[in-house]
Amino acid sequence: MEIVAVIDFETTGLSPAQGDRATEIAAVLLENGKVVDRYQSLMNAGVRIPSYIEALTGISDAMIRRAPPVAEVMREVSDFVGDYPLVAHNASFDSRFWDAELARIQRARKQDFVCSLLLSRRIFPLAPSHKLGALVEYAKLPVAGRYHRALADAEMAASLLLRLEDELRLRHKVRDVSVELLRRIQRAPKSQLEKCIAAPQR
Repeated sequence: MEIVAVIDFETTGLSPAQGDRATEIAAVLLENGKVVDRYQSLMNAGVRIPSYIEALTGISDAMIRRAPPVAEVMREVSDFVGDYPLVAHNASFDSRFWDAELARIQRARKQDFVCSLLLSRRIFPLAPSHKLGALVEYAKLPVAGRYHRALADAEMAASLLLRLEDELRLRHKVRDVSVELLRRIQRAPKSQLEKCIAAPQR
């Protein structure tokens, strides 16, 4: 598969539309089944971190005060990712913050996201949960660090993506796992995985 960038945000809440901001981002580049580069940074958006978020992530107001400005970090990570396809676990969440924080620096993404959560629902339908931590345990993947820190979660989402690709090759006999195929699978109804895989690829 072509190079992809697996990203993960930590934030002050669930929705940039409600005023929530990013506090940390990581991006992991995957090429030929291996991590070839990484980017990670805290970022200071000038907002207070709620106590329950600090308890979840371990990211404190003091840490954010020492972090570089959010605009600087978003320019750096946007340049780092470039035009590579983007992947995230629960991409509907990360894509909202990616788009919102890019818009603040007058940038916009050109590529669609691949969602490893949607893929896991179709490829691992028997998993007890499709949260990242549950899937890491289910697929016996390495725990890269503390959950709800951007780099560890991005690393584990990358491992999950590679495991999902392996499942397509081994169980479903897919010879070439492309980003386009993954996008088709995540859009397909759960009951139509085999039909989606069998459809001619453009």
